[in-house]
Order: sequence, then C-alpha cells, then structure tokens
Amino acid sequence: MNMIRLLMTACLLLPLTLGACKKEEEKVAEAAPMTAPTTNDENAWNAYLTDVVRRNIEGATNTYVYVLPAPDNADFQGYYDRQLEKAQGDIERGILENTLIAFGSPNSEKTANLAVAAFERAEAGKLKGVKVVFVGSAADNARVMAAVEPSGATYRFVEAK
Repeated sequence: MNMIRLLMTACLLLPLTLGACKKEEEKVAEAAPMTAPTTNDENAWNAYLTDVVRRNIEGATNTYVYVLPAPDNADFQGYYDRQLEKAQGDIERGILENTLIAFGSPNSEKTANLAVAAFERAEAGKLKGVKVVFVGSAADNARVMAAVEPSGATYRFVEAK
C-alpha cells in the first residue's frame, strides 16, 4: 500500500520536476550576446551574425541574411554584386510580413553601401510588417535607416561590438 502511494506521489510530482528542469534549460539558453569578431574570419562572423539574428527574430517566420566577406577577399566585388542583385530582387519583388532581413559583415561601410543600394528602388510602404536589422558601426546607422524607412519596414540597428 505504501509503495502505491509512493508511486502515485512520484507520478504527480514528475511533471513539476520536469517543468523546473525546462525552466533552467531556458535560462541556460539565454546566454550573453556574442561579441563581434575582431578579425575577418568568415566562420566567426557567420556565428556572430547568426547570434544577432536569433536575438532579433521575435515574430519573424522567415529570414533573409545578406553577408559580405572582408574587402580583402579576392572575389569581394563578385560577392558584393551577387548579394546586391539578390537583395534588390527580393526587395523589389516584395517580402512577406513577419520576415527579418539582416545585413552584416566585417566591414560596416561596405555593408551599409549594400543595404542602401538594395533599398534604392524599394516602393514606399511595400515592406510593412518586415523587420530590417543592420549590424555595423554607429557611423553608418543614419544612412541605412534613411534608406530603409520609406519602404515601411521596421528598422533596427545593432552595433557590431
């Protein structure tokens, strides 16, 4: 009889115990934000940008991330041209609500140039419900914001630090 009571008590307490474990897992999952790499290591930058996107994805069901290599990359201009063509095409075509668009790379100025050029032909108000995240230097923030805002997208700046 005592064994049955013990098993029943254990069964009743098990969901509470598992719930407490899950809460601790969630706390662990909310680690401190990564810091921006101080080198041009593409893998480190990809990890950093992934972290920034995850921290800003709230409400988004789709993501578009435009990343450039460091300007000293042998095919930098090729990367830039391909990313610009893709970004302009995506933006001109229209992007669904609840989508996050992110721009980032080791060189803030080049990334800002890409973002500004990508939004040059955006229709006013066409991107309502879309979130645009620019990861870069505060010195480039204002011009990217000015390029994005007419599209109706919500703009967010994340300083790469």
